[in-house]
Amino acid sequence: MLAISSNKANFERKIIHIDMDCFFAAVEIREQPSLAGKPVAVGGAADSRGVLSTCNYEARQYGLHSAMPTALALKKCPNLVLLRGNMALYKHVSEQVQAIFRRYTTIIEPLSLDEAYLDVTDCTACNGSATWIAAEIRRAIFTELQLTASAGVAPLKFLAKIASEINKPNGQFVLTPEQVDQFVLGLALKKIPGVGPVTAQKLSAMDLTTCADVRQLKQHILLDQFGKLGQRIWQFSHAIDERAVQSERERKSVGVEVTLSQDIWQVVQAEDILQSLYQKLIVRLQRADPETPLSQYRKIGVKLKFNDFQTTTLESSGYCLNLNAFRQLLQQIWQRANGRSIRLIGLNVALLAKNNPQQLSLW
Repeated sequence: MLAISSNKANFERKIIHIDMDCFFAAVEIREQPSLAGKPVAVGGAADSRGVLSTCNYEARQYGLHSAMPTALALKKCPNLVLLRGNMALYKHVSEQVQAIFRRYTTIIEPLSLDEAYLDVTDCTACNGSATWIAAEIRRAIFTELQLTASAGVAPLKFLAKIASEINKPNGQFVLTPEQVDQFVLGLALKKIPGVGPVTAQKLSAMDLTTCADVRQLKQHILLDQFGKLGQRIWQFSHAIDERAVQSERERKSVGVEVTLSQDIWQVVQAEDILQSLYQKLIVRLQRADPETPLSQYRKIGVKLKFNDFQTTTLESSGYCLNLNAFRQLLQQIWQRANGRSIRLIGLNVALLAKNNPQQLSLW
């Protein structure tokens, strides 16, 4: 017998997830109408090992996608119009989009320049209909900014995000409280936010492909295998998501990373890179929290991306913040390379919890 969610109280919430369609590329095409109908991408140069930030749907027909190396994208689509991008313009347009959001609610949680959650539970516009509010917001974005957005409407955050992908581009999908359990039962686990290809493969090896499969399991099995992510998978599979839309978010960490101009194979090659990154990290850390002595930070992490684009992170709370601590973590995480070369190195530090968190600026 499949378990049915007991999280009915939170089903009363009305949450909208708005996701701009191919945002950076769409803004560029709006500014240069002659690009309409052509495959367009925004990203770094191929000769500097750049990657695509975004691409339009014409480009996606060639198999292009965000985070794809630019060199590979140009091989797949030789007639690709590649633009370096204009971040100042994108930020300005994002502010205009958020101004439209604020006509309906102040409970807005931006995830990036091009997507956000909105809680419209108490909004009286459109007779209180979240479906109509989402449609009106999308219509305003199109009319006023000449851009399109997709929307998902649901009583739970993770479902609103999933729903916004279903009728892309320029569409919306609505899940009413009565539809939630049935929808979740058939939901593929790979659709759950945070479940990447590697995790999906591990779940599949356990004969877990849908949320219905997870409902047959005891929670501790996923916790043992995947830790906190396992707990989230179990909860979402039972239609449990108690997270509220947060208009103020506390910044939890500071990090720096660099994509290398050439792959490196040996940990000794990373020494100079590590020292440079560490210096930049300290500058950012002191800028983010100038009142906290560096000696008080305990949780640090190192991130590597391999030549096959798999990413791994190693964190520890057992070190004081210093360069030697990062060196030791680097030595440990390097063993995961298993013969692969390294194309990216990153460092991060967890910030200390504050009693009065400040709003985290998107930019």
